[in-house]
Amino acid sequence: MSSSPPETETYEVTLSRTEQWVTHHALSNHLDAALDADENPPEWTLEVLETIEADGETERLTGSQADRLYTTLTTYVDREETPERDISDATTVLEQLEDVRTA
Repeated sequence: MSSSPPETETYEVTLSRTEQWVTHHALSNHLDAALDADENPPEWTLEVLETIEADGETERLTGSQADRLYTTLTTYVDREETPERDISDATTVLEQLEDVRTA
């Protein structure tokens, strides 16, 4: 007898419009970097972009997507050329991701 595969745990993150924009922008930069290096964009990046672009303020992310988004936003925040206004919103998203992953 075969068992059904385990369900993937998901996490809900509620983002304001500006937080969505900053997250979208950071992911777009990540995609551009892959394309500039003649690499295929990571599938998770496209999935998270689709999730963010869907209507609504609550995003449902898998653990893997949340972890990768956290890494991408951390890199974006640490760049010298990132505008101060983006750093504030990205930091708020990072805090939310930390909260849902440790809850």
